[in-house]
Amino acid sequence: MNQHAKAPPPYVPGHGLLQDRVVVVTAAAGAGIGGATARRCLEEGAKVVLSDAHQRRLAESRAGLERQFGTARVAAHPCDVTDEAQVQALYAAALDRFGRIDVAVNNAGLGGTADLADMTDEQWDRVLDVTLNGTMRCTRAALRIMRDQDGGGVIVNNASVIGWRAQRGQSHYAAAKAGVMALTRCAALEAAEHGVRINAVAPSLAMHPHLVKVTSAELLAELTEREAFGRYAEPWEVANVIVFLAADYSSYMTGEVVSVSSQHP
Repeated sequence: MNQHAKAPPPYVPGHGLLQDRVVVVTAAAGAGIGGATARRCLEEGAKVVLSDAHQRRLAESRAGLERQFGTARVAAHPCDVTDEAQVQALYAAALDRFGRIDVAVNNAGLGGTADLADMTDEQWDRVLDVTLNGTMRCTRAALRIMRDQDGGGVIVNNASVIGWRAQRGQSHYAAAKAGVMALTRCAALEAAEHGVRINAVAPSLAMHPHLVKVTSAELLAELTEREAFGRYAEPWEVANVIVFLAADYSSYMTGEVVSVSSQHP
């Protein structure tokens, strides 16, 4: 491991960057990037609609955030992003609760490991449908609302450095994340005239306890060794960049994919 590896930095307090904004976050249940993003947005003053396909975890996440931030600023609605009707229902529920949607964070994605020669159509289709098609459905739903409301809005998609860098066994996931990057760039050009910005983050290695449990020690060590800091990112470190892209500090940025990485070749 990197001899200069450092512990994660101190947690950054909120500064009101999203005060009174309404934020919808998919795959927001649990301890990953989505959950960290929902919490960071609340810490920055936003009202947040949590969404996830796992209803039990969604209910637990909502309850935990309500205890800390109050019921007035936290809502939840289940959504499987592979189902267009559920995506529409999510955004309708967000509008019904808060009256507008200022920020959409499209975090839902699905990974897996399989060499292409051994991969089934079902494996390929499932990863593409959740990770790329799901992001498209949510981007489309948010854009349809934001283009017609005063003040426009912001969409932030979760891509991955694997959309740029090759890794064995990741053909489906890499193709999906590269697609998210291309989708972000093209949709951003269409959205600009409506006052809507669309950007993406591309994390390299962000881990949380549940993901560590399903990642082999060998693979985790290999991936961590590539990072200049000799450690993986905390989910909240990625969430900080998502908040930056959602906030007015990035007002001139659209169609960009921001790498959240310390990875070297």
